Amino acid sequence: MSRNHSVRTLFACFTLVMALQVAAQKPAAKFVISDLVATGATVVKLSDGFIFTEGPAVDIDGNVYFSDVQTSKAYKWSVDGELTTFREQSGGSNGMYFDQTGNLLVCESGERRVTRVSIDGSVSVLADSYDGKKLNSPNDIWADPNGGIYFSDPRFRDQTGVEQDGHHVYYIPSDGTLIQRVVDNLEAPNGVLGTADGSKLYVADHGPDTGSEMTYVYDIQSDGRLGNRQIAAPQGSDGMTLDEHGNLYLTSEGVDIYTQSGNKIVSIDIPERPTNVVFGGVDRKTLFITARTGIYSLKMMVRGQ
Repeated sequence: MSRNHSVRTLFACFTLVMALQVAAQKPAAKFVISDLVATGATVVKLSDGFIFTEGPAVDIDGNVYFSDVQTSKAYKWSVDGELTTFREQSGGSNGMYFDQTGNLLVCESGERRVTRVSIDGSVSVLADSYDGKKLNSPNDIWADPNGGIYFSDPRFRDQTGVEQDGHHVYYIPSDGTLIQRVVDNLEAPNGVLGTADGSKLYVADHGPDTGSEMTYVYDIQSDGRLGNRQIAAPQGSDGMTLDEHGNLYLTSEGVDIYTQSGNKIVSIDIPERPTNVVFGGVDRKTLFITARTGIYSLKMMVRGQ
């Protein structure tokens, strides 16, 4: 055996031992599925016949709004179990989120803009360009407790008319000043969501066509900028939500749930590939899942954050 081979063998053994020590030190998952999903609960299809459902958002009463992106319509699923059309022309709405005052924030991916739908139904444009160039296709959105707004702006597949130099995440300050680009080093930023206290922002780099699959968490600075990026989960996601314990719910082949320390608890099978998730209902203990042609629900033991 050569000296070089011996050195390589010793190094490989050292690396393996170190990896095992790190794995042993990593905290075990605190939760199991029985702590999260209601006893005997199964995934229920609430409605179907859509083309591509996305962007569920819950209002103060627990009603859930969602988009059918391809038909440019938005719907409301009430706490009483009634489906109604909310907007006939939604601008190709994708991600949506209710702000602190009850207005619905919308990523109009078809119109390449971010809008606010007020309680009275009026629509105002919050952002449609950055640095004098049109946005790509705003995808997902979240409002912080102070009224600032984060949104992702990728463009998948057809790149016709793209003016930005990449796919980024932006911040709209609550004081009305110009929007800021706060993440510029991801391949395909998709789902965005912050913690209820406004201290952290999760961003999923989710580009199946580019191979970029990771979810990160950032510290939110006082000026809205982001720092201290950490890996939250070793997978990307289209949309996401958090429960009251800080567990992170991501979408892939099913709904994957991770602890705050990055341990995967469980994967929940959904009849169709899911796109997004949100907690809704009067008690916020029902998980609503948009998945291609349908919208589904699952009764939970935990509430949304």
